[in-house]
Amino acid sequence: MTDTSHDRLLIVDFGSQVTQLIARRLRELNVYCEIHPFQAVTSEFLTDFAPKAVILSGGPASVIDEGSPRPPEEVFSLGVPVLGICYGQQVMMQMLGGHVERGHGTAEFGRAYVTPEVDRLPLLEGWFTEGREQVWMSHGDHVSRIAPGFKVFGTSPAAPFAITGDPARNFYAVQFHPEVHHTPNGRKLFEGFIRLAGFKGDWTMGAYREEAIAKIREQVGGGKVICALSGGVDSSVAAVLIHEAIGEQLTCVYVDHGLMRQDESEQVVGMFREHYNLPLIHADESDLFLTALEGVSDPEQKRKIIGKLFIEVFEKHAAEIGGADFLAQGTLYPDVIESVSFSGGPSVTIKSHHNVGGLPERMNMQLVEPLRELFKDEVRALGRELGLPQSFIGRHPFPGPGLAIRCPGEITRDKLDILRKADAVYIDQIRKHGLYDEIWQAFVALLPVRTVGVMGDGRTYDYACALRAVTSVDGMTADYYPFTHEFLGETATRIINEVQGINRVTYDITSKPPGTIEWE
Repeated sequence: MTDTSHDRLLIVDFGSQVTQLIARRLRELNVYCEIHPFQAVTSEFLTDFAPKAVILSGGPASVIDEGSPRPPEEVFSLGVPVLGICYGQQVMMQMLGGHVERGHGTAEFGRAYVTPEVDRLPLLEGWFTEGREQVWMSHGDHVSRIAPGFKVFGTSPAAPFAITGDPARNFYAVQFHPEVHHTPNGRKLFEGFIRLAGFKGDWTMGAYREEAIAKIREQVGGGKVICALSGGVDSSVAAVLIHEAIGEQLTCVYVDHGLMRQDESEQVVGMFREHYNLPLIHADESDLFLTALEGVSDPEQKRKIIGKLFIEVFEKHAAEIGGADFLAQGTLYPDVIESVSFSGGPSVTIKSHHNVGGLPERMNMQLVEPLRELFKDEVRALGRELGLPQSFIGRHPFPGPGLAIRCPGEITRDKLDILRKADAVYIDQIRKHGLYDEIWQAFVALLPVRTVGVMGDGRTYDYACALRAVTSVDGMTADYYPFTHEFLGETATRIINEVQGINRVTYDITSKPPGTIEWE
């Protein structure tokens, strides 16, 4: 759904793994932008979208290869600023009369340093204050001849055309990736680009709130909406926003599948009933879910059982309120982007999600997804705009299948009780040490093995558990949090002393990739 009330920037995606970061950087600068795969950007699309500026992303292809990705030529005749990044630079040069060659010793991967030429670009205001700029390179091919009208404004040892531009046409191209953290001044480059393009910077959460409410009212009319309230930030913000738009036409269903963290159901239900006065059904379906999961150890089977039961529960409660016309979900923009394959081909399924893949036809409901234009950090900002408490907005992500995927192997009620208690101790430790907001996600996984231990001169034979804590920007990649040995030792001691059923504690130091954040 294209927003027509703001100046729009178009990001043409050529398959880079970090294209989303371009959009994030621009959104941070209050610029509305959308990512679209190159094959979707037709002449007709450009006319309808009417971008105020265009960015061409990086990508894994080689412009030298026959059939390599291209934007439509009309991109360069729109009369708007264009910025090419990495592959975007190379395709820009190739299409405008320059030349690109294979690596031959000029490939660069990782940190590099760009130095300026004599002439300076307004695009680069704030750059080269100390003589050179650190950037992040990731390219095999290189530009060997720039297109007519372009000049060189920055070079690196292996990229003599690291920064090029044609200021008369407002065309700019860089070989490095300004969107990544490893290009420290990348934000300033984007600031320069949007300044040259004349963006007003009016993409704010206050404005988004008003526009989203109007769109919800227009879509729903007098219909009834049932909202899948998981207790997570996304569905909670969606619920409060929709309730502000249509009031009593919304009914929220909180499904307690018996796989929540300690005291979580009481906290979530209490917050919504006491502070927001939302029509809320607390569906305690723990027996239904746990019975269906008995004897199941395969993680994909667990997820599919939970997903199927979620749908059945929603159908049941939709019928109880006299039917619903719409189902509300907290779908985010990364979900939308990732659902469109860059190449148009199949993608590998790492794990199933209970709320992705559409709805069974028999449900006969339409989807309301008011957050589908937002990134996670923007959802949190909208939550603050709506008045949700910071203690709730800042909560770590929690998966839909809950503790089922933090308990590898067969699930039992006893194992879930042990896991809840251990997780509560761990999170309490993280909060006491003032580390909660530094960590993207932290949890305990109860391992499907028992180990021999000694407690009080007696032999124990209890479960082992693994602590997991990661840092991340958006959950797509992650690294383990570097706790001190003192913290880990203190936490292990507390868990073993306070949680009956665990006698061994380990710490998971696997990054993503190769691992995933969750254990299953």
